[in-house]
Amino acid sequence: MKFAFFILYLIQLLPFCLIHKLADFVGFLAYYAVKPRRKVGETNLRKCFPEWSKTKRTAVLKCHFQHMAKLMFEYGLYWYAPAERLRRFVRYQDKHHLDDALSTGEKVILLYPHFTAFEMAVYTLNQDVPLTSMYSHQKNRAMDEQILKGRHRYNNVFLIGRNEGLRAIIKQIRKSGAPFLYLPDQDFGRNDSIFVNFFGIPTATIAGLSRIAGLTGAKVIPAIPTREPDNTVTLRFYPAWENFPTENAEADTQRMNDFIEARAREHPEQYFWLHKRFKTRPEGEPGFYG
Repeated sequence: MKFAFFILYLIQLLPFCLIHKLADFVGFLAYYAVKPRRKVGETNLRKCFPEWSKTKRTAVLKCHFQHMAKLMFEYGLYWYAPAERLRRFVRYQDKHHLDDALSTGEKVILLYPHFTAFEMAVYTLNQDVPLTSMYSHQKNRAMDEQILKGRHRYNNVFLIGRNEGLRAIIKQIRKSGAPFLYLPDQDFGRNDSIFVNFFGIPTATIAGLSRIAGLTGAKVIPAIPTREPDNTVTLRFYPAWENFPTENAEADTQRMNDFIEARAREHPEQYFWLHKRFKTRPEGEPGFYG
């Protein structure tokens, strides 16, 4: 594992354009070599975009593998490159939505779905804004230590263990005032999830956004990272949601999924398709992934 970290350190010494040419090549190979994940991606795209031709879905998935390789190859930048170098590759769009809320003392939840440039953007944002986030410990000790070291690189983050639960999140949001980075768009199983539509598919989704916002009075401000053609990243902030939360947690959770779906449709090659998002099915419904 330490050898892999050394390779990432060497990669970050390369020119930015060369890092991504290398990632494009590795991503191209990975599409063919990593069959299990390719099958997951094919299933997800077939379910979410049935109107597309198979040729189009294949092209998008190949591009997605390259975007995932960029994410992995950039970890050397996140962990080892000078902060000012990382900052050169990320620009903010409409950050005033966040700044205005914080300047008036508002609590903020940053709705931050899984797009492939999410690490690049958040490592830059954390230079400017303190953040509260959840963390799942890794089984590999060396990996766990390195990820935690990277997360704390700017001494500007408050981490909550995923097993600490909702109470710890609420306490930290109230205590620190740092925006809570909320990434809800993965399958965490049947417990604490409800089924709401995502791309027209009943999808097990955690309903925490509505509850956390209600208990803390926090504003929900979505933030979406998008990789540009030159491989730099734009982190776009959206206006705080009005009339949220409501008394209907299911409707609130559906609103969240609808927003994430709309952004995924804008840049489908950059959304996380290699995760088994639809693994948990309603009772009696067969699984999607064989």
